[in-house]
Amino acid sequence: MRHYLVVAYQTLGRRELTEAIQERTVAGPADFWLVVPATRLVELAPLPPPMPTMGGVASLPDPEHDRKVAQGRLDTALQQLSAHAIQVGGEVGDADPVRAVKHALRRRQVDEIIVATLPAHVSKWLRQDLPHRLEHHFHVPVTHVASQA
Repeated sequence: MRHYLVVAYQTLGRRELTEAIQERTVAGPADFWLVVPATRLVELAPLPPPMPTMGGVASLPDPEHDRKVAQGRLDTALQQLSAHAIQVGGEVGDADPVRAVKHALRRRQVDEIIVATLPAHVSKWLRQDLPHRLEHHFHVPVTHVASQA
């Protein structure tokens, strides 16, 4: 059996990632461990948060709320993949995806890491060169799956 670690956040449940997972199950017995970084929600917003001088309220970090949102995304993805008879589990990890993967790899061996990102022009993880950083740091093959929309 091959073991895969999938690191994703906004791309969980998107067609490209689901297809990449299904392709690996067709190739032979496989299990998947999803790692969902507890990304700060303000980092996901397409617009900067309102400033007090603009009539808005300053947004303070709320790590507990961020973890709850990430857990909800994880739970939905686990249900969707399990419905396709895919052997899958997962966890919410550190907001830093490298630390989140490092923590997960302390408890499991994997044959491949799959990094699912938004398209290149909007992906923070690609600007951080996350796929290459993970491959260099953990010495495990890394596959990048980009969402198209």
